[in-house]
Amino acid sequence: MFPVADGHCDYLYGAVQSGYDLKKPKREQTIRLDDLLQGGVAMQFFACWIDTALDAPPLHQCVAMIDAYERMLDAHSELVPLTREFTPENGKIATVLTVEGGEAVDGSMAILRVLYRLGVRAITLTWNENNELAGAAMGRGNKGLSAIGRDIIDEMCALGVAIDVSHLSDKGIDQVLARATRPVFASHSNARSMHEHPRSLSDELIREIAKQGGTVGINFYYQQLTKNNVATIDDIVRHICRVVEIGGIGCCAIGSDLDGMQQYPKDFKTSRDFPALFEALLKRGFSEADVYRIAYQNLRDYIVQFV
Repeated sequence: MFPVADGHCDYLYGAVQSGYDLKKPKREQTIRLDDLLQGGVAMQFFACWIDTALDAPPLHQCVAMIDAYERMLDAHSELVPLTREFTPENGKIATVLTVEGGEAVDGSMAILRVLYRLGVRAITLTWNENNELAGAAMGRGNKGLSAIGRDIIDEMCALGVAIDVSHLSDKGIDQVLARATRPVFASHSNARSMHEHPRSLSDELIREIAKQGGTVGINFYYQQLTKNNVATIDDIVRHICRVVEIGGIGCCAIGSDLDGMQQYPKDFKTSRDFPALFEALLKRGFSEADVYRIAYQNLRDYIVQFV
């Protein structure tokens, strides 16, 4: 079994809004402790997804999810915050706290610095709507970084908070790549040349992220994997192959987006199914060393510089 580093899930939103529990899962819940362990997950990124449809202010939402994250760690000894010394062999699951949606920062350097002190180690600048920091891939106008957005990414680089360009517009990604003084990553994005979708990355962007030392985590949302109404593990493999072809074997990672979608690939429902994905990669001709890099090492090597 290969250890897994999964760069994105939305469990914390479910924990706050729907009472998700790792050991007593809801029926619709896909991040479950038994499945994480059975699937070989050794590192899991937990995102504080900011839901702009809620009445609660973004920062309030973020703090509630950080509280849920801390209570999750307190309740489950199997989970530990990631450290530089962590290895998969210790049988624990390392956790990384992230924020999905720059609205939580409220354009404030002070808030950004406090989130860093609370353990946030990566921030996705936008979700699906344009915000005060930048334009979103699904937003109107292919807008880039705002003035405050440029200041925020400068401070993120100074602090050591990873810049996550998933959900960002093409123009915004170009500007981040030109400005950032640390490697950036896409926690959960796919290859646009495999399936046309604004949330996916062009070959040029994949190549540049890789060139600068970043990673691209493949997500499992069917609308970003295939034109069909149902996705499969083979669709995930196609996107992995393309990212490796363009960015090299050291670029590609996993960013499942579990608990962040209503429909999953028909043969991948929870973290328990990771071994089937890796078996498919081996059958496609990847070596065990290559699968280890895609499954775990690439993302681990990227994020550990921010720990």
